[in-house]
Amino acid sequence: MKKKTIIAAATALTLTAGIGIASAAVLSGNTAEGITFSNNGQAVAPSAPAVNIDGHLYLPVRSIGETTGKYVDYDYFNQSVALTDKPQLTGKFKLQEPNLADGIKMGVGSSLTHLPGDPDNVFYSTADRGPNGQVDAGGGKLVRTFPFANYTPTIYKIQIADGRISILDKFPLKVAGKDAVSGSEKITGLPNIKGRDEAPFDTKGEKEIAYDPYGLDIEGLAYNAKDDTFWISDEYGPSIVHVKRDGTLIERIVPQGWASQAATPLVPARETLPAVYNKLRQNRGAEAVGITEDGKYMFMAMQNALRNPNKDMDNSRQVRIIKFDLATLKPVAEYVYLLEDATQFTDLVQGDIVVSDLVVVNENTLLIDERDKFAGDKAQLKRIYAVDLSNATNILGKYDDAAAAGKTLEQMMIADLKANGINPVSKRTVLDAVDFKFPYEKIEGVTLTNGNTLTIVNDNDFGIGGTTEENGTELWQFKLPYTLK
Repeated sequence: MKKKTIIAAATALTLTAGIGIASAAVLSGNTAEGITFSNNGQAVAPSAPAVNIDGHLYLPVRSIGETTGKYVDYDYFNQSVALTDKPQLTGKFKLQEPNLADGIKMGVGSSLTHLPGDPDNVFYSTADRGPNGQVDAGGGKLVRTFPFANYTPTIYKIQIADGRISILDKFPLKVAGKDAVSGSEKITGLPNIKGRDEAPFDTKGEKEIAYDPYGLDIEGLAYNAKDDTFWISDEYGPSIVHVKRDGTLIERIVPQGWASQAATPLVPARETLPAVYNKLRQNRGAEAVGITEDGKYMFMAMQNALRNPNKDMDNSRQVRIIKFDLATLKPVAEYVYLLEDATQFTDLVQGDIVVSDLVVVNENTLLIDERDKFAGDKAQLKRIYAVDLSNATNILGKYDDAAAAGKTLEQMMIADLKANGINPVSKRTVLDAVDFKFPYEKIEGVTLTNGNTLTIVNDNDFGIGGTTEENGTELWQFKLPYTLK
């Protein structure tokens, strides 16, 4: 084997699996012992040894990037390497609101967005469907409980200053009429359809309570400056809901076939999501939504792979991102987002790696929040990626049915994607929050201001079943050493 080939192969291994090139040094018969390295005058130790070949010193790309304070990402499908400067943590802010009840904390953070024209320290956020938990109903059967059955999902206007998150205003979600479950114009966070959605129970898990066809489990929030409205991504439908600034629901984008199962005369259901989205895993629905600055396109990302054709797909790495023309509310493209491979982490199941939010930078660039289920010292994956759609394959309507396509998208392995000419979106790390010791499990709100200030916030699930001692809501800001636009 030629020396150049040895180096290229070793570098590729380093990028894909974090393997050093010590083996290449042995093969070439050359070592680089005694070499020291520094970055800006500070001593650094590369994660892999250097190789001296014909008087030239070679070091794997990943080692160079890591020792100079850069993120290194390798794109197998596009055969490209991205080195990205790490951001600087500039601020931490905590929510200090009274508890909703004994043992139930107040929380925001299941989404986050900044409106153009607002001060840089003012944002909009939401909590999700309200306090809920799981209890053993007997025989080891867990049921979902809702201690506040009439909880109203709400949009919050928040401000950060002096280390605190303050709530400036609230916009409870409502219908232009009466919600039969709440008895008022306000909606609830209860599931929509019996037999399809997770069944809701009372606090003790003894009695099944009402379903609410207008109920929403809010996960993402986007603003359209073109008509001064919000769009919300909802886990139940999965759906995307159009909302006035005062919280009034206008319409709801749902999968084909959904509307026949739920009567929602006050909120028209637009069946423009492909029928395959009915195959969602419960509580892993429409997790993120974002809109281009010109109000022309909207993007929605699912939290996990669809159960297509069945729940064996819970460990699939393929997550769908769908693009809508907002003028028609019809999808115009669908892309594959490839989750990180769980085997590179410790004690992490593939199905527990999820997408939690997105930000639209422009029509071809998104920020995607990808995370694991761990908190504190156990956390291994809490990353914000810049995602490039420009070379990604539009798979809209092509791999929904195994009988027609041979395999569904979710059934495919990496080799299948390659064989079918499917390019997933390209990912580049913008923030690794594990490096900064972000203490919470659920980074669920992300936004970008001025192209270079990245803001993240966690969803504390109202302090129920939390994995950190404090289990509060905390917002962190980072300054990027470059501008995304």
